[in-house]
Amino acid sequence: MTTELNTLVTALYVKIDDEWAGIARLPGRPPKLSHSELLCLAVMQALLGFHSEARWLRHLRAHYRHLFPYIPQDSGYNKRLRAALPQVKRVIRTLARDTDFWHDTVWVADSTPVPCGMSRPTVKRSQLAGWANYGYCASHSRFFWGLRLYLVCTPAGMPILWALADPKLGEREVLAAMLEIDAGLVRERPGLLLITDKGFASKPFERSLSEQGITLLRPSRKKEVLRPGEPMLKKVRQLIESVNETLKGQLDLEQHGGRTVEGVAVRVAQRVLALAAAIWHNFQTGQAVSRSLTAFDH
Repeated sequence: MTTELNTLVTALYVKIDDEWAGIARLPGRPPKLSHSELLCLAVMQALLGFHSEARWLRHLRAHYRHLFPYIPQDSGYNKRLRAALPQVKRVIRTLARDTDFWHDTVWVADSTPVPCGMSRPTVKRSQLAGWANYGYCASHSRFFWGLRLYLVCTPAGMPILWALADPKLGEREVLAAMLEIDAGLVRERPGLLLITDKGFASKPFERSLSEQGITLLRPSRKKEVLRPGEPMLKKVRQLIESVNETLKGQLDLEQHGGRTVEGVAVRVAQRVLALAAAIWHNFQTGQAVSRSLTAFDH
């Protein structure tokens, strides 16, 4: 483990452990692997690029046994990780709140494919049928079977809102639902500016955002006049594209390996958590580039 990753995991463990302090424990004997240790293992796995949980645990036993007194078996780790999805979501939000990025009044939104199957037989027998579906990725000119990850983040890349949805659902519909569920966050940010691509263009959608106090900034469509603020869009739009590339390239989003609803959800959440943890740690240590993961991925 690099010094940087060691420092991140130690700081993350302390942060999560502090958050869990004072929360009523479930009755019975405490688990051998604490919640803090479990989430630290999940972040390490994502940052170090282990797609297979079995390979990750073998690597862990060979190199990091001195850091974790108890390392579970494959099935135990998988079961604990799937059950920890609510805790993963909570920690993502906790880390975001612990940075100045949380108060940013500029949000950038986009969606990216999360493939879940590559063959027709897989699609037919998959437990994801009914949630996953066929979709089209215009930026890569390809069809896929799976889900879409919707991500709303700050210009620094810190995830604020995220959701997985059927790719056949309209992008505006999903984003509107995300903003409705977390309407309190919008009310806390007067004058919020939301930056999207042309796929979110719609007068009713824009009117709905305006009623919530959100200003939508997007590129103009064909036959539209140049929209206010459009000249600055290209540089800002590259930010969310680079966040998606970080999730795909360094955190292997498309190689998540999930085969069930719970499995896919927690493996995607695991990668969003790893991204949030890296940005949080870079902010806390005063790094020049908050979204850089290169110090932790080897």
